[in-house]
Amino acid sequence: MSKSSQTDLIKAGQGFIAALDQSGGSTPKALRLYGVNEDAYSNDDEMFGLIHQMRARIAQAPAFTGEKVVGAILFEKTMDGEIGGKPSATYMWEDRGVVPFLKVDKGLADEENGAQVMKPMPDLDALLDKANGKGIFGTKMRSVIHAANAEGIKAVVGQQFDVAKQIIAKGLMPIVEPEVTISIADKSEAEDMLRNAILAELNALNDDQNVMLKLTLPNTPNLYQALVDHPRVLRVVALSGGYSRQQANDMLSQNKGVIASFSRALTEGLSAQQDDAAFNGTIEATINEIYAASVAG
Repeated sequence: MSKSSQTDLIKAGQGFIAALDQSGGSTPKALRLYGVNEDAYSNDDEMFGLIHQMRARIAQAPAFTGEKVVGAILFEKTMDGEIGGKPSATYMWEDRGVVPFLKVDKGLADEENGAQVMKPMPDLDALLDKANGKGIFGTKMRSVIHAANAEGIKAVVGQQFDVAKQIIAKGLMPIVEPEVTISIADKSEAEDMLRNAILAELNALNDDQNVMLKLTLPNTPNLYQALVDHPRVLRVVALSGGYSRQQANDMLSQNKGVIASFSRALTEGLSAQQDDAAFNGTIEATINEIYAASVAG
């Protein structure tokens, strides 16, 4: 597996990154939307087994290939499992041509100054070593901004880049994800502050320290163009953040050089009750829609 060929695919590939990384808190909702209710499992192991089946089914769909899906973000338990008889990350790259990433954060701390930084990650180095051993290319970690509060935004971005440097030192590509909540009244102001805070951190990186950015679709099209064009940024991807797939795709297509990294918008319309023909047809139509919006910019 060549890191350089994976880097080239993420940097220049036409397509988007699938977010298949729902964790413990969001898994029950993801399963419900997939037509699997809480009475279908009696403990966490069974719950994660069911979500793994859903992810494996998506990954094995004929349309899920590097032709339109350049990367996939995996949850740790997905990485530890198998798809098609191979370790999940190996299957993604060898069988589908899709670059594997790993979600590494442990959830969010309590809100402070209108923002939630990430909980401490004392075991991060060990997890990164494991990821390297399993052929993972990069990582993803999420914080959330709930207000245009300069102090809160600075704390989120500062922490993200501090951890990103730890990840880079292990030879992995970090996806920095400071999500802005889409429903807040001062979203535009928060996005201006966020862009400026990220630019300051990017400008302080060394020439051998590169990151990816995963950002909420901005109210102002091309607001993040300076980040897209920055020499320290491999790629800027967008999260759907609660927008419907249609709205997310419409907004995405107005942002030049930004590609999708959708989670819920990717699985919208999929159901455990669908037979393979219906399931594969639905995911193909979804992939085509998100791909079209990703390459439109």
